[in-house]
Amino acid sequence: MYALIIAGGEGERLRPLTSDRPKPMIEVAGKPILEYQIRWLAGEGITDAVLLCGYKAEVIQEHFGDGSRFGLRVHYSLEEEPLGRGGALRLGSRLLPPDEDVALALNGDILTNQPLQPLLRYHRRKNATATVMLTRLRSPYGIARLDRAGHIVAFDEKPLLSHWINAGLYVLTREFFRRAPQRGDHETTTFPELAAEGKLFGYRSRAYWRTVDTFKDLTEAAAEVREMAPV
Repeated sequence: MYALIIAGGEGERLRPLTSDRPKPMIEVAGKPILEYQIRWLAGEGITDAVLLCGYKAEVIQEHFGDGSRFGLRVHYSLEEEPLGRGGALRLGSRLLPPDEDVALALNGDILTNQPLQPLLRYHRRKNATATVMLTRLRSPYGIARLDRAGHIVAFDEKPLLSHWINAGLYVLTREFFRRAPQRGDHETTTFPELAAEGKLFGYRSRAYWRTVDTFKDLTEAAAEVREMAPV
């Protein structure tokens, strides 16, 4: 099975760390985010990874090569100009073999240890055109709990809320890739269209998940990966 990883982001909020490398190559606890992803995918049985590259693509190519030392085959889809995430996925899908009807796709700035087989079974059971992994929204602030009289009885530090958010991990079919924009973001074009047609499904995950967007995220992610089994 193939996985497409969107790895061309410039990561402007993380400069100067991204001055000489794309965002997915920023190190967390001594290892690039993208390497955590590649090793996790290989451990989950993914045979081929297509890295969707743009900014500083040579840094990624030099690190991963053909992928053999990471346990899978690595291919590269290179953008001559920024196409957006949807455009990158559409371009990269040209590297999928004709008999690959379903592919995994993910943003290159997330860390997770989600088992893939339950996600894939859910996708097939729903006969979905696209399935989005969802994760619980964590409050960025501490939450005060009050009793009926208005007394504060406790504070919950950054609790998980009842809302579910897009985790940036997808199972996608050929129909999705045909309908993806040549330029732009699939989350504002193709996904809303599929949702209106009842072809987009959400898989609620309770696995470890973290996105790395800020220096604070980077610090917290480093502490988390040191404390847990490798993701």
